[in-house]
Amino acid sequence: MWPLSPLQEGLLFHADFDDRGPDVYAVQFLLDVTGPLDPDRLRASWKTLLDRHAALRASFHRRKSGEAVQLITRNVPLPWREVDLTDLTEPQHTTGQNATSQGMTEQDMTDRAEKLAAQERAQRLDLTVPPLLRLLLLRLGTERHRLVVTSHHLLMDGWSMPVLLNELSQVYEAGGGPPVLKRAASYGEYLAWLGRQDKEAARTAWRAELAGADEPTLVAPADPSGALVLPEETPLRLSEDDTRALTETGRAHGLTVNTLVQGAWALVLARLTGRTDVVFGATVAGRPAELPGVESMIGLLINTLPVRVRLDGAQPVAELLSGLQERQSALIAHQHLGLAEIQKLAGPGAVFDTLVVYENYPTPPARPTTPDLPAFTASAGHQATNYPVTLGILATDRHLHVHVTSRPDLIPQEQAAELGRRLIRVLRQIATDPTTPTARIDVLDTPERERVVRTWNDTHRPLPGTSVLHDFEHWAARSPDAVAMRCGEEVVSYGELEARANGLARCLVGLGVGPESCVGLCLPRGVGMVVGSWRCGRRAVRSFRWIRSIRLTGCRSWWPTVVRGSL
Repeated sequence: MWPLSPLQEGLLFHADFDDRGPDVYAVQFLLDVTGPLDPDRLRASWKTLLDRHAALRASFHRRKSGEAVQLITRNVPLPWREVDLTDLTEPQHTTGQNATSQGMTEQDMTDRAEKLAAQERAQRLDLTVPPLLRLLLLRLGTERHRLVVTSHHLLMDGWSMPVLLNELSQVYEAGGGPPVLKRAASYGEYLAWLGRQDKEAARTAWRAELAGADEPTLVAPADPSGALVLPEETPLRLSEDDTRALTETGRAHGLTVNTLVQGAWALVLARLTGRTDVVFGATVAGRPAELPGVESMIGLLINTLPVRVRLDGAQPVAELLSGLQERQSALIAHQHLGLAEIQKLAGPGAVFDTLVVYENYPTPPARPTTPDLPAFTASAGHQATNYPVTLGILATDRHLHVHVTSRPDLIPQEQAAELGRRLIRVLRQIATDPTTPTARIDVLDTPERERVVRTWNDTHRPLPGTSVLHDFEHWAARSPDAVAMRCGEEVVSYGELEARANGLARCLVGLGVGPESCVGLCLPRGVGMVVGSWRCGRRAVRSFRWIRSIRLTGCRSWWPTVVRGSL
C-alpha cells in the first residue's frame, strides 16, 4: 500500500467528482509496428513490463476516513485483445489501387481502426481494478500492425512512456522474457522521497512567490453547467526558420525554450486579461537528480504548479525572461508541494484556468538493425486536462509544435486556435529582437487590429445605460476606492479620477471655456492626459467610449491632441 503523490490526489479527485461521464484523464497513444511481428511474443513482452513495474499494477481506493491510497497487486492479468482488420469481408469499394485483396480499402481500415480506438477511449477504466490499462492490437496488413494503448494518467506521466517503449524493444528482441533488463527503480522510492521533503520551507517559498497576487487569472467564462465536456485539440507549429531563430535567441541569452514559451504566454495572458500581473499553470518533471534511477522510473512524477509573471512595459523582454527563469530556478527545490496546498496558502491569486505543458522527454527507441525484428513507432494519441485551455509544447530539431487543447463549450475551437497563433506571433517577435520593450510586443495581427480600430471608432452605435458620464459617476460613487488607472507606479482610484476631472473642469470654466470650446492638450502619456481627455466637467467627451479600467505602460512619449467637449 502506497500513499499518493500530489498530482495523483488531484487526478483522483476529478475522477471521483464525475464518475459517470467521460474520463478526461484517460490517456491513449498509438504504436505503429512495421515488419515481421509475433503477436504472442509482443504480448509476453508487455506482461514482463507489467510484472517489472509496480506502478503499472496500482489500483486506487479510499479508506473509511476518506484518505486515498494505492494498492499494488502482485499478480495482475494483462488486458489484451487482437482484431484482424484485413479479415473483414463486408462489401466495400473494391476498385482502385488502394483496395486490399479482402475487399477493404486503406481508408476503410483507417476509419475502422480509429473507430475501435475511440471505443477503447470511451470505455472508462475502473480505478479500483488493476491494471488501469488496456492493449488492443490491430492487424492492418502482412507486416503492418497498430497497438492501441489506453491507460489512466494516474499510472504514469509523459516521460515514462518513451522509457517504457525502450524497454519494450529490448524485451521483445530478447524473446519476451525478463532477464535482459537491470533492476528498475520503483515509483515507491519516489513517494518515500516525497515524504522526506521539507514542506514548511516549500510553503514559505510559495507564499513569498505569490505574495500580492490578489485575483485569479481567468480567460474562460464561468462554467454554468459543471458538466465535463471532452476537449478538442488544434495543432499549430512555428516554422523551421523561426524555430531556429528562437533557439539561438534563447542560447544567446542563457534562456531555455521553456522559459521563452512561458514568457510569451504571459504576454498573451496580460493582453487578454488587461493586467500586468498574471498567473498560469505549468507542469514540471518532478524527477529529482539526487534520487538514484529516477530518469528511468515509471510512474506519475510530474506536478502542476502556478507560474507568476509581473510585467513592466518599459522592461526589455530579455530582462523579463531572465527574471522569470531565475525565479523558477529558485523554486526547483520546492516543486514537490501540491497545487491544492499552494492555492490554499496563496488564496485567489494562485487560481488560473490555462496550463502550459512543455514536453521534453527521453529519445524514443531507435529502429532495429536486424531485418527479422519489427520497428515500433509511437504516433499521436489522445490526452487532455480539466483546464479550459491547455498549451502542449513540443520542441523538435526542426519545429516548435503547439497543440492548443480547449473545452469547446467554454472556448470555441477557432478562438482557441487564435490563442495559439498569438503565442506563435509573440515568439517570433522575441526571436527577432529580445531587447524590445514589453509594451511594444504586438499580440494582434493586422486584421485583428483593424477590427479593433473599426469597433473603437464606431461612435454611432448606442451605448448601454443613459450616458458615459452617468455610468462613470455611478461607478465612482459605488466603488470610489477601486482602481481606475495604472501608469507605471502611479495608481488612481475612481473617486480620485472623479475629483481631478471636476477640478480641471472648474479651472477651465474660470478661464472662460464654454460649451463646444476646443481645448488643446499637450501632456506626456499618462494619468494627466487621461484626466484631461476623459471628461471636461459635467459632460462626457464625445470621442471616448466608456471603459472601467485603463492600464497604460511606457508613459514616456508625448501625445498632443485636441478634444472637443461640453462643459
